[in-house]
Parts: sequence; C-alpha cells; structure tokens
Amino acid sequence: MRAASGPLWICVLACVCTRQAIAGVFILKRLFAILIALLPGAVLAVDPPYQPQMERLAEILGSLYMLAPLCGQEEIDWRAQMAELIALDEPDADRRARLAGAFNAGYESYARFYRTCTPSAELALERLLTEGAALAQDIHTQFAE
Repeated sequence: MRAASGPLWICVLACVCTRQAIAGVFILKRLFAILIALLPGAVLAVDPPYQPQMERLAEILGSLYMLAPLCGQEEIDWRAQMAELIALDEPDADRRARLAGAFNAGYESYARFYRTCTPSAELALERLLTEGAALAQDIHTQFAE
C-alpha cells in the first residue's frame, strides 16, 4: 500500500504544482497586460495645419502627371514638381508616405478612365491646373513663414 501512495502523492503534488504554475502564468500575463496599458504610447508626430491641403495638392499633381502628357502638355514634369514639394516641406516618414500615396491615388484615378486625350480629359486637366494653382497659393498665403 505504501508503494502505491508514494506515486499517488507525487501525482497529486505535480497536479497542484501545475495548476499553481498555470495560475501564476495567468496572473503574470494579466499584470504584464496592465503594465503595458499603463505605459505611455508611442509619441505621434502632429501634422501641420496645412496637411489636408498638401495631400490634395499631391493628389492633383499625380493627376496632372497622368493627364498632361496624354494631352500633349509635356513642358512641366509634375512628378519632379511633387519631389520638389516634398523636399521643401521636409515631412517625416509618415507624412512623406501619405503625400506619395495621395500622388499615386491621383494618378491612378485618371489612369483608370483615360487612355487617350478626350474633351473631358482636357476639361479635367484645365480644372486640375486651376484648383492646383489656387491651392498652392492658399497654402503659401496662409502658412508660409
């Protein structure tokens, strides 16, 4: 009988220790989660007040980059204009990515519909040039140092 109780006692002890270990791990996980929640989050950069206008301007430049050569207006390299705008603004990596994304979205939005220069493409080009010039002037007037 004694031989049987020895292994049984070890089995019960192992079971209790395993339950305590599992409970301890559970408690440690909860404490870790609470500590993580209490830590301050990553500091996020604050966008300048002109960021929405800059993203719209980037989108317009992307559209112009697609439409202008299609309609024979190749005297201005709109992609180079966008690169210069980004260089002058000196955005952080996140803002740079958003500006590039807006440029690409503008390009793609017109590339889906236009393969040749049509009267509606010429009208869109004219409107984009007008809006882009006005937007660039507004940004400069309101936010230039």
